[in-house]
Amino acid sequence: MSALLLSRVQFAWVIALHILLPAFTVGLSCYIATLEVLWWATGRDVYRRLSAFWIRIFAVSFGMGVVSGIVMPFQFGTNWSRFIAATSSVIGSLMAYEVLTAFFLESAFLGVLLFGRRLVPQWAHVLSAMLVALGTLMSSFWILAVNSWMQTPSGYRIVAGKFVPDSMLSIIFNPSFPYRLAHTVTAFLVTTAFVILGVGAHYLLRERVREEGRVMVKMALWFLAIMVPAQIAIGDEHGRNTLEYQPTKLAAMEGLWDTGRRVPANLFSIPDDREERNHFEVSIPVLGSIYLTHDPNGLVHGLKDWPRADRPTVPIVFFAFHIMVGVALLMLAVVIGGLVLWPKRRLYASRRWLAVCRWASPLGFIAVLAGWTTTEAGRQPWTVYGLMRTADSVTPSLTTADVSLSLALYVLSYVFIFGSGIVLMGRLLRLGPEAVGTVKPTLNRRAARPLSAAQHEDDDASAAPVVPGEMGGNNDAA
Repeated sequence: MSALLLSRVQFAWVIALHILLPAFTVGLSCYIATLEVLWWATGRDVYRRLSAFWIRIFAVSFGMGVVSGIVMPFQFGTNWSRFIAATSSVIGSLMAYEVLTAFFLESAFLGVLLFGRRLVPQWAHVLSAMLVALGTLMSSFWILAVNSWMQTPSGYRIVAGKFVPDSMLSIIFNPSFPYRLAHTVTAFLVTTAFVILGVGAHYLLRERVREEGRVMVKMALWFLAIMVPAQIAIGDEHGRNTLEYQPTKLAAMEGLWDTGRRVPANLFSIPDDREERNHFEVSIPVLGSIYLTHDPNGLVHGLKDWPRADRPTVPIVFFAFHIMVGVALLMLAVVIGGLVLWPKRRLYASRRWLAVCRWASPLGFIAVLAGWTTTEAGRQPWTVYGLMRTADSVTPSLTTADVSLSLALYVLSYVFIFGSGIVLMGRLLRLGPEAVGTVKPTLNRRAARPLSAAQHEDDDASAAPVVPGEMGGNNDAA
């Protein structure tokens, strides 16, 4: 295996695991902010208990994201130095903006969110939750701006082999950025909503914290009833943008080899790069042109229009795309099942549907990984689409032994980081919202009050987790 291939494997390992964390924390921060606002507006303590419960899980996943995210820019310098040398004037500032506008915002106000419930007025705690959510969204904005520019570069000129900015607005708002931003952030929100739906269903099945379980299931279901169909519509528009600006990628996604009109929709096949055809193809005539171009006679270019050296590895892109679409349809089926049960007043009583929701919890993560694979593998063999090849981006002095060692270390460290984090989050889920107590904090909504020593002993969102049996339903008694 070459140093180039191993570097790609290493980057895929790091990114594939890291992307699972923003896929969770972006949506979870927004959910926590929503719960804080609802508690402030309604005074219902269930929203405070849920917020305190999910804040703990958010803190663990945020810490994992910070540690795993540090490796990504480090890899650019060690494994992809020629890429950085050529593009740093364009993407360097965007990544710096991500740190300045997003990471600092998240880090500063996460401290208030974790430890300030009794130390600041309630409006300040609500504001901190909103700013943490804004920080996660801003982080997505800048990172996706970088990735989108690599997919559809604009606003640059090439001077002595380096990309030099002509217009930062054109670089940020490149042709694919609005579609990729909407599609990815919506995917993150849907991913988190399915986790919340599954957790709520789990507690209802176990007949624990029924009030919290009902709130989680209800909020997640109605959110998903809007966002899953919206995500399908956004994905359709993103696909049309890909057809215009990255037609090779789209042809690989569809397993389409020959250019033509009235192309079929390839439901299943085994693409063969060497023979340039599909085996065991199952397709629907004309449907491909309809959903790709919104015209039954629409023209779609096939892979044979480009040299072999300019095509991605078709089976990887094809199967990743179809897994993403298949998972989206499963998500839609789960949501429809819940909407059917709602008017019958069986939403919280149907153990079969609740069990399906519990098993459906990881569907969003599967879809995110499949979508990421489609996007990145479909861009190959380019790092900057159509302009800079991946083979020309790797550090020239790297050896196979160098990358083998770093890859082994990354695998071991990530197994430890993610293994520890998953164990801790599993423990928090087993403890459940009971561990945060059932009594409202003594802090009023307008101003903070000094706390007595006894009040400091009361449980709140910033307290360490406790095991069942250490706390009863009455905090004063505890």
